[in-house]
Amino acid sequence: MKTLIVTACAIAFSLGALGALPAAADSVRATMDATGTRATFTGLARVTCFDDGNGPAAMLVARIRDNSPAVHGLMVSVQLVKGSAALSISDEISGDDSYSDYIALPGGSGEYIMMVDKTAAGARTFDLEWHCYTATSVHTGTDVTVQQFQ
Repeated sequence: MKTLIVTACAIAFSLGALGALPAAADSVRATMDATGTRATFTGLARVTCFDDGNGPAAMLVARIRDNSPAVHGLMVSVQLVKGSAALSISDEISGDDSYSDYIALPGGSGEYIMMVDKTAAGARTFDLEWHCYTATSVHTGTDVTVQQFQ
């Protein structure tokens, strides 16, 4: 398991450092709290990673970009959860046109939980990108079902 975690982190770092966009895009642009009045907001989705013929899934990777004007103390984050493992990352500079680094959660095939949230009141328009990869860094089957966006 330790080797898989190190491999997943190396892949995530390589993708983030290169600014690479995987060939098959799984992404969305959305706005949390369009009225800007709620201090809390959570989006919850179930992502299923599976073998689509490219090989069995080894991990889910994700990154997030806050497209809104900068507001001190207001950031967007993405969290990945599978079993008893979890990772999180935030876009720490709003509106700079740059994504956060990738995070990679090695959990194999099956269902992952992916959540997005924000840290304070204010509307946040964001881009979220996620992908399932094999152990050899090949994009594989990825399905998503949104459970909550409020």
